[in-house]
Amino acid sequence: MLGVLENLLDYVNIFFLVYLMVYATYLLCSVVVGAWELYDANRMRRIKNEIRHDFYFPVSILVPAYNEEVTIVDSVESLLKLEYKLYEIIIVDDGSSDNTARILIDHFSMRKIRKPIRKRLECQPEREIYVADGLKVQVTLICKSNGGKGDALNMGINAAAYPYFLCIDADSMLQPDSLEKIVQPALREDRVVAVGGLVRSAQSLRIEGGKRVGYRMPWNLITAMQIMEYDRSFLAARILLNRFNGNLIISGAFGLFKKDVVVAAGGYDRDTLGEDMELVVRLHRFCKNNEIPYTICYEPNAVCWSQVPESLGDLKKQRRRWHLGLFQSMAKHRVMFLNPSYGWLGMVSYLYYFLYELISPFIQLAGWLTMVASVAVGVMNLDFMIQFYLMYTLYNAVLTITIFFQRIYTMGLKISLSDTAKAVIVCILENVFFRLFLDGVRVMAFIGYGKRKSQWGRIKRVKQKGV
Repeated sequence: MLGVLENLLDYVNIFFLVYLMVYATYLLCSVVVGAWELYDANRMRRIKNEIRHDFYFPVSILVPAYNEEVTIVDSVESLLKLEYKLYEIIIVDDGSSDNTARILIDHFSMRKIRKPIRKRLECQPEREIYVADGLKVQVTLICKSNGGKGDALNMGINAAAYPYFLCIDADSMLQPDSLEKIVQPALREDRVVAVGGLVRSAQSLRIEGGKRVGYRMPWNLITAMQIMEYDRSFLAARILLNRFNGNLIISGAFGLFKKDVVVAAGGYDRDTLGEDMELVVRLHRFCKNNEIPYTICYEPNAVCWSQVPESLGDLKKQRRRWHLGLFQSMAKHRVMFLNPSYGWLGMVSYLYYFLYELISPFIQLAGWLTMVASVAVGVMNLDFMIQFYLMYTLYNAVLTITIFFQRIYTMGLKISLSDTAKAVIVCILENVFFRLFLDGVRVMAFIGYGKRKSQWGRIKRVKQKGV
């Protein structure tokens, strides 16, 4: 019996070690490719001195909001400062129970109007519509019955006047050039149906007089570790997948879409927790099935600053929601899994998201526990396990800190010596403790899981300092 157990542990350990090494290799390739693209883009900007395009297309910016009274004005103000020729802003208040709508109406001196909205996509009905006069762009506020984020976005699409729409969370802020940069792939190639941008932690941004002046590492350890995690996720993974049109996720906090294609595909799913990923996967599937030439891009130089949870309670709720949304999206479109008719998308990209996103927390927790059990029964040497864990952790920490400073340099941000030292320490802690904690949260997300209707994810918002 003991021999059988030892053989089983051996096989599990070999699988786990291979699993980690494959991921480590993928991460290294991603960092190399990402670094090259970022440095090359930065070099070309200097050579061309930021040449502006004389051609553009109008964009509707959609801001779905639910109980966002703390941040909504700052978010809209950042949108009014965008360096772009023609766009509109549509805020959809999804039945907020706080003063989100009233604060907007008072701050921008908005007036109530009557305006018919053609319902091309299903959504809860509007209650009141307001517009602001005297601003550089048209700002519209739609107050509607509560239906969830996907429902609010469908309302925004119905009301959008322009052929492309940009989704941004109500706690997020854009840089003046963010819209100009995220539309570049669609300007270069008409077949582009969606573009995702880079999302970074707003708590890391140092602002003075409403302008970005530098980068800081917050003292809140939970927030600081998410800064490292975001940089690794958005830079390392997505740039490489972008090479073969393989990205399955565009963050709901910052994404550009071609309206007609989204409408034809059915808009946002109102009953999915991860409405952002589900839409992107469905766009892939819709275009493939209908033989529509298309590309879904990632543009790492278009930046959005979004607030991240500052407490463990908010973080756990957010990550449970994200992982269940990932599960729902992949289960709904499981026909794509290892399906050669979907090419690289089904054979490689979907497999990657399945192995290294969806079931990764189960594999990693089970793998480390198996290694501990192997040491206990004498199958594995304790020194080897400790050395392997330390080497793997150090490897990931080095890649993470490399990604972090890549972004600092290519974005022209200033960071103090003390914040640099803090970043190195946080990076090590994130790889040693934080990733294991998140794996545990994602595993626990499935306990008591049942099909549930889409709802708003709620985290405590804070007023951005200096804004």
